[in-house]
Amino acid sequence: MSEVIYLIGSLRDRKVPIIGEQLRQATAYEIFDQWWTASEDADDWLRDYFKYRKMSYKDAIHSYAARHIFDFDKHHLDRASVGVLVMPAGKSCHLELGYLAGQGKPCYVLFDKEPERVDIMYNFATNIFFNTEDLIDELNRIS
Repeated sequence: MSEVIYLIGSLRDRKVPIIGEQLRQATAYEIFDQWWTASEDADDWLRDYFKYRKMSYKDAIHSYAARHIFDFDKHHLDRASVGVLVMPAGKSCHLELGYLAGQGKPCYVLFDKEPERVDIMYNFATNIFFNTEDLIDELNRIS
């Protein structure tokens, strides 16, 4: 069984599959980024469907559809040996990285640019990077 990187990011970030392919070409890891195929509008459609059904937020996140999506993502998070968060990313992405970090798995943040504010909680990550080349060097070093 190969080691797996769960590539975490936004459905709206078109760089995710590009970075995934760069990691595939330059490391020995299996890269899991297939969640990205849901489309950039998937979360909006899900929200609109739940609003149309007049479901509360709590009912929506506990619905069959939401649980199915959660179980899919969690299955792949559980089999991952490394997490890489591609920025910019939202709350769900940060929760996924925190889940992996809480299990003691190496976790990395790939920033698209230097942040304007200092968020010290990124110290929970194993390391942070500002370019893919340095991230790849680190991943190859730990594999």
